[in-house]
Amino acid sequence: MSIKVAVAGAAGRMGRTVCGAVEAAADMELVARLDVGDTLDAASLNGAQVAVEFTVPSVTEANVLALVEAGVDVVVGTTGWTEEALGRVRKAAAATGAHVLIAPNFALSAVLLMAFAEKAAPYFESVEVIELHHPNKVDAPSGTAATTARRIGAARTAAGVAASPDATESDPLGARGATIDGVHIHGIRLRGLNAHEEVLLGNPGEQLSIRQDSFDRESFMPGVLLAVRKVGGLAEPLTYGLDSLLGIA
Repeated sequence: MSIKVAVAGAAGRMGRTVCGAVEAAADMELVARLDVGDTLDAASLNGAQVAVEFTVPSVTEANVLALVEAGVDVVVGTTGWTEEALGRVRKAAAATGAHVLIAPNFALSAVLLMAFAEKAAPYFESVEVIELHHPNKVDAPSGTAATTARRIGAARTAAGVAASPDATESDPLGARGATIDGVHIHGIRLRGLNAHEEVLLGNPGEQLSIRQDSFDRESFMPGVLLAVRKVGGLAEPLTYGLDSLLGIA
């Protein structure tokens, strides 16, 4: 039996790509294309079992809460989530019996990069993250980079590793970038790029670079389709990231 899928943000670049991927999947049926101005409720979802949400950070929480209230499982690709917002979604999903999967990145290479960086981080004195995207991206740092930094920071803290050495005393223009959990992140917005991330790890006399490149939105579709297939069977009301689906959690 086909999985009935609705797409919120269907008119956007990612939304259009998701619609095409769902239509091409033998085990799925696209039953609703929803975008700005459309009400997200049982009627507009047209019998969907799973909704895929790719919109913008300013509206994603309200969208997900409406979709959960409508009784569908939700796969979310919009970034910019806070812990408080995740908590509200978790509570709403638990109350309705829905399942929500939110992923900072659906490219399988990006998921593996985060896992590899987390594993490597305790063994290096220094670590920094560079994220590179097209200039139309509305949030910075990217959700992927922020998640990467948090995972690196947690791994280093658990291992008792000191903060990366940095003798900077003056940085009035913010050249050292953002800092999340002790990890510096540098955001680049450049025409010609799509979505890319590099983690640099250094010890005396050695350096490890872990890099992931998504050259086209098609790179995210295997992860999106995997999430659509698996979200209904997840154990928790809210799952963050694809790691558990790939068996690397």
